[in-house]
Amino acid sequence: MIGTVFRTEDMPAEDRFDYWRELLGRTRTSDTISAHHSDFRAEIRVMELGATTVWPASFPPTRYRRSPRMVRQSDPGLYHLTLLLDGGLAIDSAGRTGTIGPGDLHMTDSSHPYDVRSADHEECGAVRGVGVDFPQALLPLPPHRIRELLGRRLSGREGMGAVLADFLIGLERQADALQPSDAPRLGTVVLDLVSAWLAHALEAEAALPPETRQQALAECIRAFIRQNLHDPELKPPMIAAAHHISLSYLHRIFEQRSPGETVAARIRRQRLEGIHRDLENPALRTTPIHAIAARWGIVDASVLTHAFRAAYGLSPKEHRLRALSEPS
Repeated sequence: MIGTVFRTEDMPAEDRFDYWRELLGRTRTSDTISAHHSDFRAEIRVMELGATTVWPASFPPTRYRRSPRMVRQSDPGLYHLTLLLDGGLAIDSAGRTGTIGPGDLHMTDSSHPYDVRSADHEECGAVRGVGVDFPQALLPLPPHRIRELLGRRLSGREGMGAVLADFLIGLERQADALQPSDAPRLGTVVLDLVSAWLAHALEAEAALPPETRQQALAECIRAFIRQNLHDPELKPPMIAAAHHISLSYLHRIFEQRSPGETVAARIRRQRLEGIHRDLENPALRTTPIHAIAARWGIVDASVLTHAFRAAYGLSPKEHRLRALSEPS
């Protein structure tokens, strides 16, 4: 497991808000204000990935205000990225005022004042998102260019923003299965993806180190594979063409970034994992096996049976019968 989960509900109701402010104050000083302070129900998982910290969180409508005086008194030199998943936020930062909603990204800087608050805070429900803190010095882009993006609403629904958002959401989902030894590598990937996303938004990709560009490309390819598993034509030539790279370079990226697994093997494994899950789903009990397989891009029954048995030691039919006959 990676990360430590903190829940305010583990504290007495009268102590919950102070507990939350203490948790957030470990990285920076800000005024934290909420109409829900008397019974503040929030949760955060703090994942320390080397110099980068990722923290999925959920909290009631709250205001976080960092004043110029606070900046002068203490500046940890951090950028903060937020991926908003539920709720809405109003933001004043770097001379800009705006709002963001689910699927949006935004950046703040501990070296500048900001005011971030829940939009329509009296009516809206819990705010849920993923935060990322990392040292300003680790970003391979000049600070004056980054300031162009502070406080702006940026999309996490397409392009590099979607790749970054997908990776952050995946980190939260897989946190219990990850090992502490994975943390430094994952932190590097997060920073590379953030750098590539910012560089794309600034049209400054040439400023990135080759290693960062390749890491970002590898994640784009992995996301493309996940999104197109339903297509029977998803094969290495198609993937290479979609990313405007040669087939040999595609294979070289996988050799370097996914040792021991070829492009075709990754596609096959992820398709089989999807079929495996669907065959266990009682809601799909009456869906023919060939229809489930087709949803995952496998249209040849003999190919499915052979690959499934090789991976799991059972045929698809045997697996479904066993999974659905076991008491829940």
